[in-house]
Amino acid sequence: MASTVWKGHLTFGLLSLPVKLYSAARGESISFNQLHKADHSRVRQVLYCQEEDKPIQRSEIVKGYEYEKDKYVVIDEEDIKKAAPQTAKTMEIQEFVKSDEVDPIFFESSYYLAPDEAGEKAYALLFEALRKTGCVGVAKIAMHNREHIVILRPGPQGLMLHTMYYRDEIRKVDEFRTDLSLIKDKELALAQTLIESLLAPFEPEKYKDNYRENLLAMIQAKVEGKQIVETAAPQHKAQVIDIMEALKMSLAEAKKPVASVKTGTTGSTTEGEHIGQSRQSRKSSGD
Repeated sequence: MASTVWKGHLTFGLLSLPVKLYSAARGESISFNQLHKADHSRVRQVLYCQEEDKPIQRSEIVKGYEYEKDKYVVIDEEDIKKAAPQTAKTMEIQEFVKSDEVDPIFFESSYYLAPDEAGEKAYALLFEALRKTGCVGVAKIAMHNREHIVILRPGPQGLMLHTMYYRDEIRKVDEFRTDLSLIKDKELALAQTLIESLLAPFEPEKYKDNYRENLLAMIQAKVEGKQIVETAAPQHKAQVIDIMEALKMSLAEAKKPVASVKTGTTGSTTEGEHIGQSRQSRKSSGD
């Protein structure tokens, strides 16, 4: 398993168990080095002292906080350790809330929360209790020079921990709203039917970063001295102004695989059967 990012005790009520955190996800992207255009040699950033007008070594750098314009107080690692709250070593569950009450906009980073030695039984008890009640735990933990509010929830095989944004970190946009009075009943009914026709189980393995794959293929082609083939431009559909017409056309597109399957058969098929068969057709094609 990945390296531990935090280790301490999880407490709820009078129960306490040793736990450790592992990072559950990380973004993948293509990184490029900066080169000198003339000879393709690597360039590096130089740390420069403005006061002495000369470059300095990394070992000469200390942390500083600007409390007034151009005035700094020096902070060292011991100062930071002294300021660490109790949650740097102990994560205490503050309360339990229903999982559907937590807006995903608050989610920041994801971690696996695993039991440490002698903590398996209490860990399993908390996991199963959360799973049975449909609740998540709200706790606080200090790591990476910050105290986080976190959510503990039961995952498929164990407890997941998600660091959360604080309320004042969520941006409020007054213009971000929805005018439901614009909707007509017939449009809504068709939109719901379209959603049903495209309904499928969530399978994250189906999705991939095409941009990253294209970049890797382009890089490999350049390494091998091959000609780079430009990615085909997307086919843009003509804009349909009439929403009802657009929905009907979309629904017809969703049902096309069903029409080809039914060719040469007799008897009528209800709209509900069309939807179910279309969904099954997509599942089979995706396997």
